[in-house]
Amino acid sequence: MLTATRTKTPASGDRGNVADTVATGDGERVRDGRYDYGRPERRPRVNRVNADELDWEGTDRGESVGWRRKRLAAAADGEDLGCSLYELPAGKRAWPYHYHAGNAEAIYVLSGEGTLRHADGTSPLRAGDYVSLPPGEDGAHRVVNDSEGALRYLAVSTMREPEVLVYPDSDKVGAMAGAPPGDGDERDVDAYFRRGDAVDYWEGEEE
Repeated sequence: MLTATRTKTPASGDRGNVADTVATGDGERVRDGRYDYGRPERRPRVNRVNADELDWEGTDRGESVGWRRKRLAAAADGEDLGCSLYELPAGKRAWPYHYHAGNAEAIYVLSGEGTLRHADGTSPLRAGDYVSLPPGEDGAHRVVNDSEGALRYLAVSTMREPEVLVYPDSDKVGAMAGAPPGDGDERDVDAYFRRGDAVDYWEGEEE
């Protein structure tokens, strides 16, 4: 279907700031040739998901480490921003103490209580708390549920890659490329090393 419109264009200071345009069904515009107005911006697709409709994914690493997780952003086809709902049972800890070199994260506590370990020590967590975790050493963190009830929170992050992660307690470094942290896609690089295993740049190379 064709719809005739009249569109104001930026005044150039001399002439002709009104042009007849025709909008076609697929969003393109047929123009009068005097100016290149380009295509109208396309509105991004909006996807909605409900956490109650998603299955929990469980992780259990022994008596002290374990959680349940729902990947909200992945279910909504999010690409630039990741978001997961976490439930940490009483007495459990989440991911090991770490920080990201290239991605920022944030935590928003929905219910329950716990403790956040961070670069300056530890801080209590309770419902309503929002924590900003920048890239780099200052954003190092680990969530611990040292309460008697479940702790639920949203974990939000940028989704940049390649990415490097650092684990201060074990002195490990992780490298990943091909998919950002938290993404379920297969990666071209996904490896973890102790810093002490580092070699010289020219090790094993022909000079």
